[in-house]
Amino acid sequence: MINGVSGPGEGAAVADEEAPATTVTPARPRGLALGVLAGAMILVVLIDVLTKYLVVAKLTDHAPVKVLGGFFYLDLTRNSGAAFSLGTGHTWVFPLVTLVVLGFIGWLARRLRSVPWAIALGLVLGGALGNLGDRLFRAPGFLEGHVVDFVSLFGPNGEHWPIFNLADASLCCGVVLAVLLEVFGRRRDGGHGRDTGQRGEH
Repeated sequence: MINGVSGPGEGAAVADEEAPATTVTPARPRGLALGVLAGAMILVVLIDVLTKYLVVAKLTDHAPVKVLGGFFYLDLTRNSGAAFSLGTGHTWVFPLVTLVVLGFIGWLARRLRSVPWAIALGLVLGGALGNLGDRLFRAPGFLEGHVVDFVSLFGPNGEHWPIFNLADASLCCGVVLAVLLEVFGRRRDGGHGRDTGQRGEH
């Protein structure tokens, strides 16, 4: 500035000095989160298919098997309802509900960059797909197949808790984890705090 007159570019330089510094948080890699989601889903499906295969092969027409001193029993049953034997008699509805869940998870995955959220969604997706396979390919027929359940807590025959399978357990754990992440403000894009809907897509 000469005699009170700003020289070329001096005003912009002063403004830049007075402006607060901003930092740009690098976006978390979306590919990593999607890979974790896919890995969790595949692992759940593989374990679910393997355990159901072994249970059907070994426990058909077999008495319940006590495990860990009766903490749970391996007790083969066929379930025409949803998880924990809910909604029996409406088997054909559940594959349609599963397709809606799959579409919703696909929509959520568009902005997915959080590994914890990827694990939660992968558990839900794997559990849903595991039971969908039973609905599609097991007796009595397509879309009406009965799900193989075999875990009976604290006693045989579902005396204390409805008999379930590992796909049911995975789905429930995924839902609980998703609720906890939401409660503690963990966003699907990897940030913290409530989603105000003002952030753009990365």
